[in-house]
Amino acid sequence: MSGSLLFIRLPVVLAGVLSLGVAACGGNNAAETRSGQSGDRTTRDVRAGLGGRTQDQGTLFGPGGMFGSKADKKDDSGTGVAVNAYLWRASLDTINFIPLVSADPFGGVIITDWYTPAETPNERMKVQVTILDRELRADGVRVSVFKQQTAPKGGNWVDAQVDPRTQIDIENAILTRARQLRIAGGS
Repeated sequence: MSGSLLFIRLPVVLAGVLSLGVAACGGNNAAETRSGQSGDRTTRDVRAGLGGRTQDQGTLFGPGGMFGSKADKKDDSGTGVAVNAYLWRASLDTINFIPLVSADPFGGVIITDWYTPAETPNERMKVQVTILDRELRADGVRVSVFKQQTAPKGGNWVDAQVDPRTQIDIENAILTRARQLRIAGGS
């Protein structure tokens, strides 16, 4: 008999706990919902879950939401990234032979792991690409290259000087690829 009571009471208890959890997530205090007004928030806004904001204003991660509103988008901005989509895609395409450690499309930073070319096993390099703008511009991308060589004694990796032309060559390759992607995209 007590076993059957447990099966009857368990769903009731679970439903009560679930409803308390949902109510706690609402974030509205009783005074706001009773009075109908709290500052500029109306009961309708609170019930709609907008918290006093219109749908066009503050939504998830700022105006327009995580991926931006249709009015905010331009032909060259792409979707889902906070930086220029052509520069982002071109950067990934250009350094695709190096394993990635981190790629942040919202911050516009790509960091690679150390890469050792087959031709020079005693050298390795690491690349960081930073996309600086939402526009497709020549100064919208910055590349930093880090290089290390094995020390003659001990075989440890030590920092080495990078030819400044290497960074410029990678930036130019990214810009060329971004232009190709934009032309192929039809804008």
